Amino acid sequence: MRDFTWHVFTQTGDIEAYLLYKEMHNLGASEPGAGAGFDEGEVDVADEE
Repeated sequence: MRDFTWHVFTQTGDIEAYLLYKEMHNLGASEPGAGAGFDEGEVDVADEE
């Protein structure tokens, strides 16, 4: 589902699709057993200090 919302955002530029994508990302990161919550290629900017 998250990939779908990202695809819709990249194709249409719809901000609602992007916000849904980010909300789903944040929810996934807080679930137990979800790992770091990042897809390949995503970087946590807070860790780069």
